[in-house]
Amino acid sequence: MTAARNDLIRMGLQIPLFTYPGVEDRDLFERVASIATTAEASGFDSVWVMDHFYQLPGLGAPSDNMFEAYSLLTAIAARTSTVRLGAMVGGMTYRNPAFLAKAVTGLDVISQGRAIWGIGAGWFELEHDQYGYEFGTFTDRFEKLEEGLQIVKSMFTEHATTFDGKWFKVTEAMNYPKPIQAGGPPVMIGGSGEKKTLRMVAQYADACNVFGEPGQVRHLMDVLDGHCERMGRDPKTICRTRLGTLVVGSTMEAATAKITSRFGVSSLDDLPAELQARVKGMFILGDADAVGEQVQALLDAGLDGLVVNMPDAHDLEAVALAGSVLRPLLRG
Repeated sequence: MTAARNDLIRMGLQIPLFTYPGVEDRDLFERVASIATTAEASGFDSVWVMDHFYQLPGLGAPSDNMFEAYSLLTAIAARTSTVRLGAMVGGMTYRNPAFLAKAVTGLDVISQGRAIWGIGAGWFELEHDQYGYEFGTFTDRFEKLEEGLQIVKSMFTEHATTFDGKWFKVTEAMNYPKPIQAGGPPVMIGGSGEKKTLRMVAQYADACNVFGEPGQVRHLMDVLDGHCERMGRDPKTICRTRLGTLVVGSTMEAATAKITSRFGVSSLDDLPAELQARVKGMFILGDADAVGEQVQALLDAGLDGLVVNMPDAHDLEAVALAGSVLRPLLRG
């Protein structure tokens, strides 16, 4: 484990699913708000939502429910009081950066300084095509991300921002009121790209979020340290997190049953090979003892905290159980 951990994010809950058994559309926000307030009461220090317009492959159909991220986060801000709030993570391709600065600032002001600006390059081509947003090449999207980072960070602090780039242009763009947090909301860049994403983390961000099992995480943290060294940045100033799926039960059998019943199989061995690999690489699975071992392995790989999502987060008792298991491990 690292000698000292960055306290920005220790224990986050991401809410990626908005299609719940027995919950009609008119009651949907109330259930989401209940998930957020239950997470807050159970020890989570941050609540996150995806920045997408369609549900993602592997989680549901494109026609499944999906909220616009900043509308939802701002509504959650009015129901909570301590958890930090952010998109895990936003796509720079979906909004003009000046507008995005305004939206994130609004969240920070309404939440009394609890916003985190989560951002990435964007990747889901279907929603770009159908909403009429230019998808472009991999290089295009990362160029847009870097230009947008410069614009938004400037608008958090400066009286007016002028920027004339390859992709974005703003002229004397003002942003009032200013964010509550001095210097603007902390910036989290999401993704595991070694050459572009982690370099931008070292240059622009206060936090990163990656994926993978402990060995992969350790490698990515070493890569990030290398970028920090080249830029003369103290690596301890970057909070390091990993997003994964938590499936926790009172027993290992109860936890496993949550997965097997979801996919209609009798054991984990019956899952398709691709899904088995996903469970191994992204899931934290088991009872309290098993979860503790897996969490510790990830912390030992160089992380400061974890962000988890839960397939059964619509069950508020499951959220409370997750909090009771994770809190002594991550916030104790």
